[in-house]
This record gives sequence, structure tokens and C-alpha cells, in this order.
Amino acid sequence: MSDEVEPGFVRVRMDLSYDGSEFSGWAKQAGGRRTVQGEVEDALRTVTRSRETYELTVAGRTDAGVHARGQVVHVDLPREVWGEHHDKLLKRLAGRLSKDVRVWALREAPSGFNARFSAVWRRYAYRVTDNPGGVDPLLRSHVLWHDWPLDVDAMNEAAGRLLGEHDFAAYCKKREGATTIRTLQELSLARGEDGIITATVRADAFCHNMVRSLIGALLFVGDGHRGPEWPGKVLAAGVRDSAVHVVRPHGLTLEEVGYPADELLAARNKEARNRRSLPGTSRCETC
Repeated sequence: MSDEVEPGFVRVRMDLSYDGSEFSGWAKQAGGRRTVQGEVEDALRTVTRSRETYELTVAGRTDAGVHARGQVVHVDLPREVWGEHHDKLLKRLAGRLSKDVRVWALREAPSGFNARFSAVWRRYAYRVTDNPGGVDPLLRSHVLWHDWPLDVDAMNEAAGRLLGEHDFAAYCKKREGATTIRTLQELSLARGEDGIITATVRADAFCHNMVRSLIGALLFVGDGHRGPEWPGKVLAAGVRDSAVHVVRPHGLTLEEVGYPADELLAARNKEARNRRSLPGTSRCETC
């Protein structure tokens, strides 16, 4: 995957959001399943009256049922297509796309920009309520109901022990050839006035099921089934623990993706592709 744009093409950054409830995740799939990537690529091809499909590169793939408020993608368009359509493209996409996905901004990307490899962090939010009456029906597609009272202070104590660079193999679904080493920059929980607990999770990148597994472990602490030290012990063990549940996807939202200043994009792209390892371990390829 090159950061160089082919001659005659323009790299365009697109910012979008979607309700993941009716999507089978971000990435295109065989069998005609509805995905965000498939829907946006089809709409883009239609409104630009193009014969070919221009493939999107995304900052962070989301699973089925996961939402996004601040997703970022890039697409390389022929310069003549961009020149003809860019001033009307946003409105035309709004008219073509279904109501559960929206593109909010379209602009020519700076030199070296790559939606995936230029990112320095991704920030997710997971929302859960322990209200004994359940979830507000208007929020049921975005908030998990946990039917035990939750101690947010205990959850934050446990979360603090997970911060930093670690091998998160115990909290990830292993993928062949991909490292599970990540830098967890923020993991904190706060209860709002409405009683909804929002977990903020920010890292340089995430491996498959990482956020939902971390939240599953913290919920076990919050409801008293485990002590605050337990998630850290699971992390140190480095293997999947059957007690760590992957919570349901609908409480999870990709809120924001962070990028460096334009002049630092090339260096970040190179860094993101470097092999990553912890001290004293063999090196493995970053995903």
C-alpha cells in the first residue's frame, strides 16, 4: 500500500459517520452482505458516473454493529473526476446514501496522507448503563444494559493498570501474521447525569475485539465478580481467559481519529509500518 498517488489522480480525504446496526461491518464481504465500504463505494461510483469502483482506505475497520461518528477514509480519484464533481459531490452523496451513513467532509488530502497509516491514535467510546429498569428505548441501539450495579471507581482503578505499551494478546482475537502489541493511551470511565457510563478508549491502534474485550473485563470488576487487579493479571498472562467476555458491539462507537501535522505525515507512515516488539521479545510485523 503506497503513500504515493499515481499520476493523474488526486487523493481525497472523506470524513463520515454511520449507525452500524444494519451493517455487517466496514469491509466489503462476499455474498452480498451490506457493509459501509460497499455502500459508500457504490454511491461514489454512481454520483461520479464512473464505470469503475474507487476503493476506499479506512482509518479503522469496524465490526458488525459498531458505530462511527468520526471515521476517516481516503480515496484516489482521477483528477478530471475530482475536478468535475468535487463542488457538488457532498450533496450528491447525501442524496444517494441511505440515512444510516453520512459523509460530512470531502477535501484534497495533503501530500503523504494515508487514512490508515498516518493516524497516530483512534478514540472509541463504549456506553453502558446499570439502570435496573434497562436502557432508554431511544438509546437501545447505542447503549449496553448491564444488569448488575457497577462501581466506576473500581473500574477506573483496574483500567489504570492497563495503560501503556503491552502485548494485548489476552484481549485480542489473534490474526495470522499480525502483532498484538499496542500502546493504550487512555482508558477511563465516567458516569453521566443520565446514569450512562461512558468508557473512553484511545490507542495508537487496536487489534480485533480489543476494546470490547477490555470493557468485558472491566465490567466484571465493576460488578464485583473480580478485583481491580484481575484485568492486569490477565494482560500479564498473555493468553485468552475464558472469563473475559467480548461485550456486544452496539455500545461501541469510533469517535475520532487523530493525525499529525502535515509535515509529519511521511514520518508517521514509515513508523506505522515498522516492525513492533516489546523489549526482550522477537520482532513481529505491525498490522
